[in-house]
Amino acid sequence: MTQRQTFDVSGMTCAACSARVEKTTSGVAGVEHAVVNLLKNSMEVEYDGNPATLAAISAAVEKAGYGAVPRVEAAAAAGAPSSPASPSAARENAAAKEAAHVRMRLIVSFVFTIPLFYLSMGHMFGWPIPGIFLGHENMLTFAFTQFLLLLPVIFVNFKFFRVGFKTLFHGSPNMDSLIALGSTASTVYGIVAIYRIGWGMGHGDVDFAHMAAMDLYFESAAMILTLITLGKYFEARAKGKTTDAIAQLMDLSPKTAICRNVDGAEEEVPVDQVRPGDILIVRAGAGVPVDGVVIEGAGTVDESVITGESVPVEKGVGAAVTGATVNRTGWFAMRAERVGADTVLAGIVRMVDEATSSKAPIEKLADKISGVFVPVVIAIALITFIIWMFVGAGVATALSHAISVLVISCPCALGLATPTAIMVGTGRGAANGILVKSAEALQTAHGVKTVVLDKTGTITKGAPEVCEVLVVKGRCDSASSAAGCAGGVPSSADGFDGAHKASSARAEQSSELFVRVRTAERLGAAEAIQTSQVDAQTLAFLSLAYSLEKRSEHPLAQAIVAYAEARGVAAQEVEAFEQIPGGGLRGVVAGRTCLAGNARLMEDGDVDAAFASEQARRLADEGKTVLFFAVDGELAGLIALADEPKPRSAAALAELSHMGIRTVMLTGDNERTAHAIQKRVGTDDVIAGVLPQGKEEVIRDLQKQGTVAMVGDGVNDAPALARADVGIAIGAGTDIAIDSADIVLMKSDLVDVPAAISLSRATMRNIKQNLFWALIYNVICIPVAAGALSFAGVTLNPMIAAAAMSCSSVCVVSNALRLRGWKPVMLGEVALALEPDAASGAAPASEAGVPTMDGPSAEDGDESPVSAGHSEEMQTVKPKEIIMEKKLSVEGMMCQHCVAHVKKALEGIEGVEEAVVDLDSNSATAKLSADVADQALVNAIVDAGYEAKVVE
Repeated sequence: MTQRQTFDVSGMTCAACSARVEKTTSGVAGVEHAVVNLLKNSMEVEYDGNPATLAAISAAVEKAGYGAVPRVEAAAAAGAPSSPASPSAARENAAAKEAAHVRMRLIVSFVFTIPLFYLSMGHMFGWPIPGIFLGHENMLTFAFTQFLLLLPVIFVNFKFFRVGFKTLFHGSPNMDSLIALGSTASTVYGIVAIYRIGWGMGHGDVDFAHMAAMDLYFESAAMILTLITLGKYFEARAKGKTTDAIAQLMDLSPKTAICRNVDGAEEEVPVDQVRPGDILIVRAGAGVPVDGVVIEGAGTVDESVITGESVPVEKGVGAAVTGATVNRTGWFAMRAERVGADTVLAGIVRMVDEATSSKAPIEKLADKISGVFVPVVIAIALITFIIWMFVGAGVATALSHAISVLVISCPCALGLATPTAIMVGTGRGAANGILVKSAEALQTAHGVKTVVLDKTGTITKGAPEVCEVLVVKGRCDSASSAAGCAGGVPSSADGFDGAHKASSARAEQSSELFVRVRTAERLGAAEAIQTSQVDAQTLAFLSLAYSLEKRSEHPLAQAIVAYAEARGVAAQEVEAFEQIPGGGLRGVVAGRTCLAGNARLMEDGDVDAAFASEQARRLADEGKTVLFFAVDGELAGLIALADEPKPRSAAALAELSHMGIRTVMLTGDNERTAHAIQKRVGTDDVIAGVLPQGKEEVIRDLQKQGTVAMVGDGVNDAPALARADVGIAIGAGTDIAIDSADIVLMKSDLVDVPAAISLSRATMRNIKQNLFWALIYNVICIPVAAGALSFAGVTLNPMIAAAAMSCSSVCVVSNALRLRGWKPVMLGEVALALEPDAASGAAPASEAGVPTMDGPSAEDGDESPVSAGHSEEMQTVKPKEIIMEKKLSVEGMMCQHCVAHVKKALEGIEGVEEAVVDLDSNSATAKLSADVADQALVNAIVDAGYEAKVVE
């Protein structure tokens, strides 16, 4: 049985090291796959599950000159739930210790290198030199003092020699080997020079001794080690910043929890000691320690750290709460259910950690180059030395060029080019609610040509909502309205269902008059029905529908129940209730026989619904499901329901198009419904009537045209998510969909789809920049160091070469850190602001068949209600003279165009004299001349394509 094990690897310093460790491990019997991460000094191994294989891996890696120890969680070994941060925290501590050690080495190196450099080079710059080191008689003192100053530098940096020569003798030379060879060559040459000075002075050949004293090279050896250490210090500091995102995620979880004992006493304990079943107390302002369920009290919880949703969520008894979220107001007791490594936060940290441990396909290029890089550099250095000796330049010149070649070559930059960018990119994604499971997925996403989106729950909200009610006037009398509304008939000041802007009663091309109540499209407040007679009839109709549908568990029935309950409609007695398979419901409500269902049920029940066929067809053409309601054998009204698009679906799809990506909606719905949704959200293509098992085949066909990403949330999307080049699951989806996906969007917001692709493009662009500079650096610098430009007077001595080598690694890591500034930006937001209907996902009123004040809609014919023979006048109630302000929080605004859009939406409501919108605080203040319902303000903003909530 295949198992996975993480190893902590020691001794790696460059890409050549990681390539060697990976190759060695892959050659061990029983190992199926191995991936080494140079940045994290770790290795992920898939093996046959045999414990002997782990021992063989450690032995093989040690033989190659490195160390590999299987990682064992201390907490897990003790039988306790492991902390979500344990592995990463251990690496953080190890990295901190290593940085402190490098800093100590750097300080010691500078303390001795500065006087060494002063002594050896001071006379060239005219600096004063103590007399004890001047004159021919002091040449030996001059040379030996430099040697003594070099010894502490070699001692504190002996790691370069120990690891470098060890890997060289094992046939796997690395960057340390190059440094060790260069420094050793300089040191040995200097020691030989001391003997030459002694020989010259002993034989009275002062000139010979003087020439030897000028070729000591001790300062070169010291400067090589010191400058490389300086580069390692800066590199370590920069690399530490790449893990900031993971560290911040780990810091989100509270360190302690208030636990209620069996006797009712409260005790503060470390969160690591919390066990499933414990009762925890969460007060206002405190963080939720672990995942669990509220069993007492209530609170308003800020879940933005997990979902990215900034609006706090009300949590009462029975509600699930997630660890690391914050209770803003209230008090509640919760029962712990998932603790330690089982929490949602731990899963996020683990997912990000695994992604940063994986290897992108583009990294294979660096691995191939790194595998032969160091041996090739050593060969070039030897050839350089031989050539310069052959042309008669002398040992000093030949050695200087050879050492420069050794120390200027930088396999580190190649090894850091990809993992640093992957680390920062996945971290930035996690900080913005975009969880990328692997580096391969991050790379693949940048080349996506087609995005396929499931409709239900992905583009749409996933739950049907009542969007229009049509009541046949006269079929539900006002006598029953009192029973239908718990609070009586709403005042005309509110207008019936003011939160949803009902339209004026309008004559149809039939003998009946429908009262139409629209809830999804935008209508002006002046179009609201204001007569109590119409309100009473509509409430009476809703009471009958509510009473009947309350007995059913069907999703459409539940939507009607929710709609009625939100308006204070009361249920009535139901007798002889019956569910009719494939048809609907039947029952006796308040002594009246009622039917609710499809057109076929009406036909079977001898109910004449022909006069409503045009309305039913119009609603169906708009992608809505129509339910017919009959009372005592006569049609009483229609209720249209639809799975409405999410507020920002259209904006997300427009952004994908702006990025040059084709969008395809995939659904099992019929063509009519699918095209109605397509018209509202703006996908390029739609494929309807696809069975769950057929989605995978559609993805397969689309892949012939290029890289395909699939976005879904349900169990039936799992095969398609797995088949797609990049599977993207929304966070509110099922576990199986999330497990099958490559990228998880925690916010369940489609705008994160273009954001994820944008992140991928930014990361890949950064990786290519890193690889380019790492390669071009070596291509240019190695020939220069070898003396290729000596004819032009351009040469590099070993000290300059060491400084250049250090800078290359620091530059690559610093370039990767630029990704920390990445933010999801809607590039097409200006275009969307110019087309507000597209941003909101609602069709213009004239297209949706919504009556306007300028005249009837096309579907109503050319005559107005009055000219059609209906002289009933609409009575307008004058607004009350009340001045007030209502403040709302608005989410989704990103520019001044959005501000103008929200302002226009609010000021289009009757009773709103002025709207003040503030982008910085994401708020809007409505100044009212009448009592406008809170929901009316909210809906106006929602219909405009944003999210809102009344706060004052």
